[in-house]
Amino acid sequence: MASSRRARHAGPPDGGWGWMIVAGCFLVTICTRAVTRCISIFFVEFQAYFGQDYARTAWIHSIVDCATMLCAPLGSLISNHVSCQVGIMLGGLLASTGLILSSFATSLEHLYLSLGVLTGLGFALCYSPAIAMVGKYFNKRKALAYGIAMSGSGIGTFILAPVVQLLIEQFSWRGALLILGGFVLNLCVCGALMRPISLKEDCKTAPEVLEQNYVPETEKQDLKRMSIRSPLIKLWPHECLCYCSWKEYDFLLMPGFMVLAVSILFMAYGCSPLFVYLVPYALSVGVSHHQAAFLMSILGVIDIIGNITFGWLTDRRCLKKHRYFCYLFAVGMDGLSCLFLPVLQSFPLLVPFSFTFGYFDGAYVTLIPVVTADAVGTPLLSSALGVVYFLHAIPYLVSPPVAGWLVDTTGSYTASFLLCGFSMIFSSALLCFARLAKKIKRTHLPSLTGNTALKQHIWTNGAIAYSITAELDQRDVEFLAVDTNSFSKR
Repeated sequence: MASSRRARHAGPPDGGWGWMIVAGCFLVTICTRAVTRCISIFFVEFQAYFGQDYARTAWIHSIVDCATMLCAPLGSLISNHVSCQVGIMLGGLLASTGLILSSFATSLEHLYLSLGVLTGLGFALCYSPAIAMVGKYFNKRKALAYGIAMSGSGIGTFILAPVVQLLIEQFSWRGALLILGGFVLNLCVCGALMRPISLKEDCKTAPEVLEQNYVPETEKQDLKRMSIRSPLIKLWPHECLCYCSWKEYDFLLMPGFMVLAVSILFMAYGCSPLFVYLVPYALSVGVSHHQAAFLMSILGVIDIIGNITFGWLTDRRCLKKHRYFCYLFAVGMDGLSCLFLPVLQSFPLLVPFSFTFGYFDGAYVTLIPVVTADAVGTPLLSSALGVVYFLHAIPYLVSPPVAGWLVDTTGSYTASFLLCGFSMIFSSALLCFARLAKKIKRTHLPSLTGNTALKQHIWTNGAIAYSITAELDQRDVEFLAVDTNSFSKR
């Protein structure tokens, strides 16, 4: 009943309640990503208490990150088919339960399950749906809105890093985890702010389904008034249901999205170990505990500046068309910073690293949803973000233990940081080469699009259509679809 009374907007309102959605997403990123980053502060405490090496202890942070990203499609599924509010509130309860149970841990295996799996699952149900909601409320100022929303990660790290260190000193690591468990319950409040919005572009009538005659003639008129994501979808025939479910994920075969997905794998591999090992590395070169925690705070506050300034800059007319290159530039600069980290062995030298890495980390994190939306479109953003964050899962799971194994084997952090840097640089270079290849292919488009009869024949031939139209831009594909529909009505 609530969904039937929901106001339908012609397009994203770019304001109004959208700013409350931004505020809710801001708090979600504090309670999820900032808390995850602060787990690295517990690293030394866990290692000393349980008497384990770097690699085994690093699995805790890896499992949290992996579970958060691996279960991101589940968060998108609940958001699309049940409610964003329900998903985030449920996630808050699970994450809080995991942190509270972790305070009673008696082994690393216990922490793997409670702090890793359960808390990570809770974060997954909150993170991608909250980010996708911002994209539904904003279009013209999308990058700025994401910049403000994603800055919660940096602000949360800046505030929580010294607070967590103080809590560990005052109440031990068990007490600190118990308090964080109560803090994370604020995710339930964030979920209450996520008021659903219905856009006309989300309420498609599925003309392809009608043309395929999956639905009897008597039901077609009712079907035309139904959204693809309507609760009445369960009344459709099985073939229609399968078709619409596939349409929700057909972006997986888009060449642009596939290249972005591969680059994200390498980017995620490179960025994760830095948040795990920055504090232990600082301690290993003689930096005090408070200074090491302060490095994380610096990284967090500069992350905020990167979020907001890059979001604002890429919304300007001069840079809006070049957000893709701004994203790959930020990823490349983060990789370059990692290459210099092994030679920075004092607090005054590590401070500039925190500034540089934090700024560009905030920059590209802000642009991930924007670049994804540009690749697949706003209606599919929630599902696409679920897949994008799902792709973070394996690198997040593997990279910290691999980096820890390299530290245990070589006795230094050099190999680990170099591997991180080269991985992120490769991610940026891959996107750059893909865009250059796309521009080269576009030089052949005049000859392809000049023959209207050939174009219409290719579009109507289902066996060939995708391979040819993959090289066309979105506007050309829409032109072909309209042209074909008008031809079929003659």
